[in-house]
Amino acid sequence: MYVHLPIAEMSVNVILILGMGGLVGFLSGVFGVGGGFLMTPLLIFLGIPPAVAVGTQSAQIVAASVSGVLAHWRRKNVDLKMGLVLLAGGLFGSTVGVWLFSLLQGLGQIDLIISLLFVLLLGTVGLLMLQESVRAIIRRRRGVAQRGKLHEHNWLHGLPLKMRFRRSKLYISALLPFSLGVIVGILSAIMGVGGSFIMMPAMIYLLGMPTAMVVGTSLFQVIFVAANVTFLQSLQNQTVDIFLALLLLVGGVVGAQIGSKFGTYLRGEQLRALLALMVLTVCGKLLVDLVAMPGDLYSLQFPVIVR
Repeated sequence: MYVHLPIAEMSVNVILILGMGGLVGFLSGVFGVGGGFLMTPLLIFLGIPPAVAVGTQSAQIVAASVSGVLAHWRRKNVDLKMGLVLLAGGLFGSTVGVWLFSLLQGLGQIDLIISLLFVLLLGTVGLLMLQESVRAIIRRRRGVAQRGKLHEHNWLHGLPLKMRFRRSKLYISALLPFSLGVIVGILSAIMGVGGSFIMMPAMIYLLGMPTAMVVGTSLFQVIFVAANVTFLQSLQNQTVDIFLALLLLVGGVVGAQIGSKFGTYLRGEQLRALLALMVLTVCGKLLVDLVAMPGDLYSLQFPVIVR
């Protein structure tokens, strides 16, 4: 069963798109990620124009994140105060990011920039997360005591405007989560991701939040930043395909509910290791596509003369 996408200007298999949405929603519930780091490349692999994949994916992230955050809210795994500070930075960053997206699109470089950013960020974050999680798993199996804190204090923790985040048991400068929100907001607009593949390790290792609290709080921030990106992309760049977004939405909501239950059976370091492996897999596929020699080295297009 196929449906035509008016903005993407192509036809897609409905069952395949629903299945992809369900998979990404499942990941959202398990890992606390919006899933855009996986869905945007998958859409590109299917032939969806990168600009449309980025704009449309933001709408799917909203629904999957709402479904996931409700499940974590019931378990009291959402730090609302931290989420609001992250959100303030995210809204500012995503607005700037959409402007940059329009600029790059006008220059004709947006497709290349999207692929390069995915390879660079996914590769870096995936390797760091995999290294740390493997070490944590080895220490646990050897019976080595875990550190009380996952982060070490540095000059960043001496910044002004300190706030107390009671649910996360932190007393840090509000500038840290705000700046993190700005960076993730910019990347969300340009790459069509919720940004949780960067947000989660930063919240754990930079801010020092408990892993269980990071998942729900990350999803809370993702909801509103992705909604802002969707609105601005539709208004300024016309790259949101509503039919594609609806298909991804349906699968995402169902998958997120299943994923949130599955995630409770795994330890924090196991969750981080699995997420790192998926990030590196997507990164590898994008890298191969960038450097592989195309089947046709060049093509010629001749004007069609109508008599």
